[in-house]
Amino acid sequence: MKIITTAIAAYRNFSTKCAQNSYKGKTKTKTKEPRNPRTRIKWTDQQKQILSSISEGNSVFITGSAGTGKTLLVNQIIKLLKKCHPRSRVFVTAPTGVAACAISGQTLHSFAGIGYDKGIADRRTLLDRVLRNSMAYRSWNKVEALVIDEISIVDAELFENLEYIARKIRGKDEVWGGIQLIVSGDFFQLPPILDHWNSSGKVFAFEAECWNESFNCQHELTEVFRQSDPRLIKLLQGMRRGECDPQDLEFLEQSCSVTESESDTSVVQLYPLNKDVKRVNEMRMESLSEVVTTYLAVDSGKDPWKSQLKQGIAPGELFLCEGARVMLIKNLSTWKKLVNGATGTIIGFHEPKDMDVTDICSENLLPIVKFDSGPTMVITPATWVVMEGDTIVAERKQIPLILAWALSIHKCQGMTLDKLCTNLSRAFGCGMVYVALSRMRSLEGLQLQGFDPSKIKAHPKVLQFYKSFASEQDKEGKADGANKISDCNS
Repeated sequence: MKIITTAIAAYRNFSTKCAQNSYKGKTKTKTKEPRNPRTRIKWTDQQKQILSSISEGNSVFITGSAGTGKTLLVNQIIKLLKKCHPRSRVFVTAPTGVAACAISGQTLHSFAGIGYDKGIADRRTLLDRVLRNSMAYRSWNKVEALVIDEISIVDAELFENLEYIARKIRGKDEVWGGIQLIVSGDFFQLPPILDHWNSSGKVFAFEAECWNESFNCQHELTEVFRQSDPRLIKLLQGMRRGECDPQDLEFLEQSCSVTESESDTSVVQLYPLNKDVKRVNEMRMESLSEVVTTYLAVDSGKDPWKSQLKQGIAPGELFLCEGARVMLIKNLSTWKKLVNGATGTIIGFHEPKDMDVTDICSENLLPIVKFDSGPTMVITPATWVVMEGDTIVAERKQIPLILAWALSIHKCQGMTLDKLCTNLSRAFGCGMVYVALSRMRSLEGLQLQGFDPSKIKAHPKVLQFYKSFASEQDKEGKADGANKISDCNS
């Protein structure tokens, strides 16, 4: 197994099932929009090598800092896997509902059929539980390719238990019972939450005994595309490793002069705790004193998948009024910059003549949003699905917006923001400060409150793990004489 460091160029190509209408003035009429040309992704040689390796059946781990294009690559890999294997035998998972819904997958626990008390039950008990769960048992025998996104949240014990279950149920002594495994994530970002005592002392998935054996090769994406300012990239890379030089700290401290009460309400505020997010959004809504329109999500499917929808980013209840600051949670149009994370303001409501939305809004009204990037759009309902293989097992219909005066750091993971204001006084754990600040595109968009350099943390085990990538790259460079990437199968 080889560990490979590659620079991956990311070309954003977004698509969505969301319907969308243009809104001009007060005509309430739908105008025909020009076709949104599909952007052809120009994959680099390195990207092609990863995709080629996967098409040959290799198991691969893909990592990299925020903004290196992991999500884009994972989405392409999912499409590729469904061409290499029968679609029904490709399973897409993530450890949380938010992350799973973002890739139209299911939670890792629901796929595995192990329940959520993994820290209490031993692996034999978990295996017996799966054997009694006919759906999970069928999935384990059916799966040929398994995708696990956001691996940083998966702990070592869970990773080891799942590999054990795969071998035992499939009756194959090879690692993961012969499943092709594609794993993605950044261990420098949000770590596992251990709600039980762990006698082994192992925390991260890479500490699992079967970790290296699970992959033919491991790739680190190093080229950042979310930010273009070298100073910001340097700052964020230092924070990722839990360090900042004095000049970087001086810049951040200069940004601490903005107080919450004086901050621009059009700037998204990020908080470590959900209670602060709720407090700010409710306070801002009340200050508007406008009539509120309510949108209730429509869910279909059956448990355990249906319950996963409640963990996703699309809210069960959405309260909107004129003047409310909102954020898109679905990609609508790349060429109009209307993507996940785009912010805007509600300027009114539209009653559609050719669409009945009374199932989610009793008043049959759709919100009209003036986006900060320029366009004004009538926002129509979108759909989030949970897939088991190629089958839709649960579905949520809702307006693809959330209130955006404030967001939690956990909910914003994967988003790109042009501006943000974040209060880090209550930041806790390793990686949280880095996750918050790495959402932004440029230094000009940053307003920082409650900054304390001691909050910048990276776990020593994670630092040591990533040093192995640099070490292996040095070895590969010396062996090849030109720092070339070796074939995964060599």
